[in-house]
Amino acid sequence: MTNTMTTQDFARTAEAVEETLRPLNEARHTPGYVYASQEVFQMEKERLFMKDWLFVGRVEEVEKPGDFITHTIMGEPIVITRDQKGELNAFYNQCAHRGVEVAEGSGNTKRFKCPYHAWTYDLQGKLIGAPFMRETNGFNQANCRLKTIKIDSWAGWIFISFNPDVEPLETFIAAFQEEFGFLRQEDCRLALKYEIEFDCNWKFVYENLLDIYHVGTLHADTIGKFHNEESYRYHRHPRGRLAIHYQTKTMSPTGQSLVGKMPWLVDEDESFGRIGFLPPNLTLLARCDYVRPFAHWPIAPNKTKSVAYFLFPKEKFDDPGFADKVKVYADYLTTVLEEDRTMVQSLQRAMSSRAFEPGRMSTKEEAIHHVLGYYLERVFQGKDL
Repeated sequence: MTNTMTTQDFARTAEAVEETLRPLNEARHTPGYVYASQEVFQMEKERLFMKDWLFVGRVEEVEKPGDFITHTIMGEPIVITRDQKGELNAFYNQCAHRGVEVAEGSGNTKRFKCPYHAWTYDLQGKLIGAPFMRETNGFNQANCRLKTIKIDSWAGWIFISFNPDVEPLETFIAAFQEEFGFLRQEDCRLALKYEIEFDCNWKFVYENLLDIYHVGTLHADTIGKFHNEESYRYHRHPRGRLAIHYQTKTMSPTGQSLVGKMPWLVDEDESFGRIGFLPPNLTLLARCDYVRPFAHWPIAPNKTKSVAYFLFPKEKFDDPGFADKVKVYADYLTTVLEEDRTMVQSLQRAMSSRAFEPGRMSTKEEAIHHVLGYYLERVFQGKDL
């Protein structure tokens, strides 16, 4: 097996997909090339990331007129900004002249100016300055702009789509709203944006977060000692949406909350735990005291950037020592993810080994079976569900 799909691999794909799509107690994991192939990586871009709504950030990251953030999604550079009218806008971060990026990082600006030839755009993406272009026959500045990208928001989160014909976000997000609307993320604030990279395929990162099977083994001395394995209840929704209800403790070294319950969860037990998955790449974790969505961004078939967003109720930010408490949560997450890192990177190495054959699934892998099935139908069977 190599990291490139062979003719034989393509011929076997239909059979391999069917083996994974069987009922859980008959199913098998997928072949290595699904995680290692550049061809599959390109298929994922075109059939998932260029079609669906994508969670890209928090509204308070672009709270004031002129605020902007930039991002690159599988080679496609974007910029998100708030204009003087208070509206959110998203564009390809590419000058209409030669394609140079007009924004870098994040910040606040009155306009975007290409650093190469000084073409300048307003916060709505309109070209407002193009030096030495008056003599160019047929050039019409009024018809030139940054290419727009669809943008909308839900629960304080920004979503974009490269697909001009994408369904309304309200429809796309409906199952997630049903499961997680009560968390009132719109009434929270972003305390920390946490970024980490893994030398593995992006699917391994979110599969690992949904993998209950490994928690008691790999994380026996950390989160594993707090999990009630018998409490897991899987809510499988159409189109790969998923919610898992279970009992655990919050993600601090002692399992005890450092900030107290979220006000709207005061009637929930301290063992409250939720995990959600929204295709293609959003994992949401909730405890009684905070919410932490996790976006996973493919960089290459064997490299992923993940971004976790720590959300706490707005009123908690005035608590004494709040920033230090958030750091405790973040440091504990680092400890847990470093335990995971060695495993997901070992998984990745196996995907290019000629000896690897996908094994049978355990009944403890119900979540992976559900989300992986939808992924395979979209990418390999061409279903636009």
